[in-house]
Amino acid sequence: MPDIITRNVPPVEQNWLKEMANAVSDPQNLLQQLELEPTAWKSGFSARDLFAQRVPQSFIDRMEKGNPNDPLLRQVLPVIDEFKDVAGYTTDPLEEQGNEQPGLLHKYKNRVLMILKGGCAINCRYCFRRHFPYEDNKGGKSVWREAITYLQAHPEVDEVILSGGDPLMAKDHELEWLIEAIESVSHVKTLRIHTRLPVVIPNRVTLALTHMLTSTRLNVVLVTHINHANEINDEFRVAMAQLKRAGVTLLNQGVLLKGVNDSVDALKNLSNALFDAGILPYYLHVLDKVKGAAHFLVDDEEAKRLMAGLIKEVSGYLVPRLTREIGGRDSKTPLDLHLE
Repeated sequence: MPDIITRNVPPVEQNWLKEMANAVSDPQNLLQQLELEPTAWKSGFSARDLFAQRVPQSFIDRMEKGNPNDPLLRQVLPVIDEFKDVAGYTTDPLEEQGNEQPGLLHKYKNRVLMILKGGCAINCRYCFRRHFPYEDNKGGKSVWREAITYLQAHPEVDEVILSGGDPLMAKDHELEWLIEAIESVSHVKTLRIHTRLPVVIPNRVTLALTHMLTSTRLNVVLVTHINHANEINDEFRVAMAQLKRAGVTLLNQGVLLKGVNDSVDALKNLSNALFDAGILPYYLHVLDKVKGAAHFLVDDEEAKRLMAGLIKEVSGYLVPRLTREIGGRDSKTPLDLHLE
């Protein structure tokens, strides 16, 4: 990582940047760390040409050595199935790529979504934006100023969602500038941040980040993206406790993924682990049909069966809403469970 990025940042706040710089991009390296023989997987390594592999060491350390079916490994390892051309799977499953204003999506009446940064700390193979044209939606103050102008002209918008890529790829000083700018728009009341970065690199929750999220007049909601209980470690719990004590609302949305969390026990363990970390389950999405991710699909009937089982295992407030997003719709679409 170039010195210019971290030159004036206190050492304790640089840790997450160093972890980012050292993320593992070679599938063979990843498998060898897990004591798995790479030969059986090599046919899929070229899938990283479709979508690069990027896995921070902290996330790798939570995987089970010797387990080729580890649910965390499955989320990040390039595989040959990504080359399959499956009917109904597209590069733009949510019809987002025709946005008129760079870096800004206004899909729902009262809220807008800002594509703050194009990069992520980790590249999840099921990502619905794996084909998104980030080069045409680059983050930066000039683009963000245009977004603020748009907000000022739309009084119906009371919530701004920071997304990406991952919005916490922005440095703390960039976030501070943007939050102050959003705060200046009087009709905006809520700031929502969707992120996976604190999950895979808990050191991203710096004191500076915590301070800025609790020094604003805006209601701040942080939505983590976690799909399996094994993703939650002690460092992450400490980071979330810091945010929760400071008054940040913590929610989680996950994706229902074949071979990762497609059992009642896995979903139960996830909900309980989230609650133990101070986070409430919010949404569980069925897979967005993005090209290259068909092997993760859990069909609707199986999804409903799993959720019906989960309802019997945990308290109601630990049951996320099973939903899908359909391009062009005015809201997400809940899936009716048809409980008996």
